[in-house]
Parts: sequence; structure tokens; C-alpha cells
Amino acid sequence: MLRRPDLGLILAAAVAVTGAVSAAPRADYVGTFVWTDPSPKFGGFSALDLRPDGLGFVAVSDSAAFFNGRFTRGTNGEVVEVEAAPPVIPLSHHGTPVQDPMDDAEGVAFAPDGGLYVSYETEDRIAHYGAEGRIWLGEDWPELFKGFEVNFGIEALAIDAEGALYAMPERSVPRSAPIPVFRGRDGVWDRPFTLSRDGNWLPVGADFGPDGRLYLLERDYWGMVGFMSRVRRITLDGDRVAADEVLLHTRAGTHDNLEGLAVWQDAEGAIRLTMISDDNFLPTQRTEIVDYRVTE
Repeated sequence: MLRRPDLGLILAAAVAVTGAVSAAPRADYVGTFVWTDPSPKFGGFSALDLRPDGLGFVAVSDSAAFFNGRFTRGTNGEVVEVEAAPPVIPLSHHGTPVQDPMDDAEGVAFAPDGGLYVSYETEDRIAHYGAEGRIWLGEDWPELFKGFEVNFGIEALAIDAEGALYAMPERSVPRSAPIPVFRGRDGVWDRPFTLSRDGNWLPVGADFGPDGRLYLLERDYWGMVGFMSRVRRITLDGDRVAADEVLLHTRAGTHDNLEGLAVWQDAEGAIRLTMISDDNFLPTQRTEIVDYRVTE
């Protein structure tokens, strides 16, 4: 009688030959810090960027308040303390503080000149500021940004090693279309590629890691259960998406409304993800700073 091969023995033999079965890359939870501050401008954080050491930061609220400061991290690399200067309210090109509906800031990236790039939705544009956001330097209003749904326009912003900006809307037009990725170089904008759209996941934050790959934070919401978060790692080959991997997929209610993402590298060479939540200025929510470590 013929016997069916034992699959377990085959796998064991394969492991003996190769040494190990390689696991899929993932992001492992490190810690959560709940940030509070007495400033009336505190809260509603939709964007975060970090200096290469993972300590210096800027966090931007969706009422356009820029909080600049420094993190203290614990032995596992998790945020355990936050020191922040009083918030900076950016100016418009008129020299007056931005006001509703022009203040809906959603993304931030440190500029090569030491300043900040900030993406705004509703009045969709990319603004360029000096250090800490104290001086208005210019704005881009690309034709490509026109036609988004109100409150679902340009949301995520990232800058690559060459200084090119990448911006994504929260929703496509139509909603079922792939996620358009817009690129700005020296004031000229194009759409080099799109990213796949999956169910109700919406892009809310992005950053280029020190490994040159694009990391995308997405959000979903389940009624009374809570928010879900997902982080994708996208490898680009020129203007082509060569790989698109999911590193993190949380259950509903694991974290608050994570909207900002910053990617950095620790002293051991591991990629770290630091995210911040938007509490929508509601007492039922909170500002969380959440850390994960990528394991290959």
C-alpha cells in the first residue's frame, strides 16, 4: 500500500537543511505613552515627524498648532516623557495666523533647509515654513489636488532622501479607486504611481524610513468598538511599486485614533515606528504616542 508522505517530516527536513523557516516581517509592540499638556491648543494631532535620533520631534494638530520638543525614551526605546515648547501658530502669506477653514493641517515633514512642510486638507495645499513653523516661506496649490471630497483631501505627507514630497488624499475620487500618490519636486507636481486600496482602510500618515522605503499608516473604524490601525511598507523601484507589505494590523480598540507616523532607526540598526493619535479634542479620547519595532 502506498503511504502519503508525512508533511511534518518534509518540513522538518527543510528546516534542517536551510537552518530556519524565515518569518514574515512584522512590527512588534514596544509601548504607549499618554501625553497631556495644559495648553488650550493641545490635542487633535494628525501629524508627527522625528529627527534621525528618534528624540527631537514636531507634532501638528488639525487646527494648525505646531508643538516642537523632545522625547525621553526608556530601555526598550519607548517614549516615557515629553518635553515640548509652547505651540507655534503658523502664519498665512498675509502675515496673520491661519484660521478656519485654512488651518486643517494633516501631515508634516522636516524640510532639508531646517524648516517644515505641512499638508492641509479642505483647502488642499502644501505649505513651507521656516524652523519650528515660525515663518511662512511659500505654498503649493497643485491642480492635481482639486476635486477631493470636503474633509477627505490631502492627508499624508512624506519626504524622500532627495527632497521630493509625496502626498496622499484620505479618499480617492471615486472612493473605490486606488490611492493616488502625488510627488512634488521644485514646485512641479505629478502622480508617479498609485497604491492599492483595501476595504475601508484610509491613508492618514506616511514617512520614508532610513532604509529608503515608504511607510504608510492607515486607519479603519468599527462603530462603538474603536479604531484599527495598519502600517504598510512599500518598496519603490523608480516610479514602480516593487513590494507592498503589511507590517502591522491591530484589532479594533487596541489604540486610539492613530494618524501621524514617523520612522527612524535605533542604535542597533532596527527600524522603529512612532505614531501619534488624534483625540479630536474630545474628553473621551486621548493623545497616545505609540512605539513599535520592525522585525525582519
